[in-house]
Amino acid sequence: MLDKRNELNAWDRDHFFHPSTHMGMHARGETPTRVIAGAEGVHITDTNGKKSLDAFAGLYCVNVGYGRQKIADAIAEQAKNLAYYHAYVGHGTEASITLSKMIIDRAPEGMSRVYFGLSGSDANETNIKLIWYYNNILGRPEKKKIISRWRGYHGSGVMTGSLTGLELFHNAFDLPRAPILHTEAPYFFRRPDRSMDEEQFAQYCADKLEEMILAEGPETVAAFIGEPILGTGGIVPPPKTYWQKIQAVLNKYDVLLVADEVITGFGRLGTMFGSDHYGMKPDLITIAKGLTSAYAPLSGSIVSEKMWQVLVQGSDRLGAIGHGWTYSAHPICAAAGIANLELIDELGIVENAGSTGAYFRSELAKAVGEHKHVGDVRGDGLMAAVEFVEDRDDHKFFDPAKKIGPQVAAALLERGVIGRAMPQGDILGFAPPLCLTRDEADIVVKAAAGAIESIFSKL
Repeated sequence: MLDKRNELNAWDRDHFFHPSTHMGMHARGETPTRVIAGAEGVHITDTNGKKSLDAFAGLYCVNVGYGRQKIADAIAEQAKNLAYYHAYVGHGTEASITLSKMIIDRAPEGMSRVYFGLSGSDANETNIKLIWYYNNILGRPEKKKIISRWRGYHGSGVMTGSLTGLELFHNAFDLPRAPILHTEAPYFFRRPDRSMDEEQFAQYCADKLEEMILAEGPETVAAFIGEPILGTGGIVPPPKTYWQKIQAVLNKYDVLLVADEVITGFGRLGTMFGSDHYGMKPDLITIAKGLTSAYAPLSGSIVSEKMWQVLVQGSDRLGAIGHGWTYSAHPICAAAGIANLELIDELGIVENAGSTGAYFRSELAKAVGEHKHVGDVRGDGLMAAVEFVEDRDDHKFFDPAKKIGPQVAAALLERGVIGRAMPQGDILGFAPPLCLTRDEADIVVKAAAGAIESIFSKL
């Protein structure tokens, strides 16, 4: 067994190009390789036998937890009966058609159709093309600019990487590309004027958005995209009244709203969709992760009835829409999605995310919120973050070179719990499976408190 592990480690360093990884350090063996062998519930186990509580649900995605036999059986049965057929020219499968209906039944009011992809990135690529198509059909060829937000995350493609507002995803890639723009992040803890309360800061964000639209020309601005709660940018809930104020601006200038619900869709905030949670009324919704709980790759663009009617006009004028992926509505992935959504209902996953999430965030704040190097404990639903500062009173941040966030995440892993060091700040993030129990939440909180104390006691 040891020989096999050593062989896998060597193959990994010699042949596997990992995403979001320091390539040189990994290839040279300066960072560890961890080969995951199995998982059950909220725990994963590696080939060394180390068991860890995954308090980040993979990448916010294993919502129903690991080892759900129902989803595995659905995948196997679909693979035996019909492993694949395309969705072009009106073709469908029972799985893809059924899942479409299930999604629309759960979606916010006004949503009409689902276009399937495989990842949140390709779903947002689809959204960009639909926005441009929509405005061309309406005879507005100049209305093409899309406004995103700094610290937002919307994918890693050329255009979706441009939508993303994080330096890591722009560096040396010649991104962002036009016609993508970025406005203020709704990051209350890092607001430019500390005297502003939440509503004042929300108004500030809305005012900055309106200034940008007016400066660019409302006739050129097509859409605004935002996660209901910032995810990879720091797990940052919006300040009070933010979405109401933002939507007022969008409505004023006839700008479409895209809700990127890749993280929040299907229960993460204690509601089926984050749009419901924050009173958003989107024209497009991006879904992925929680759609199958990552048991199979599947994403979707949910199109509103308002947009759908214009798309139909375009097809009547131009013929079949020239957009498609080979694996759109893949039947194996769709079968996983059906079983996953059924489990979400059967297990009361959405309700648990709300109640256990509130408990987890409360206990986390009690355990570490008063630490002299903890500047903020925040979150919503089953999402939480702890942000570290050098000085609480002066609101002074650590030198990024000290890598405080990664150090705390490493100390947490030593205690058997996986959290995530978030980019562009010393932030420890949590987004556990939505089946997390209160006892398991207590384990995460205890480990986090211990990890924080162990790192800062050395400074």
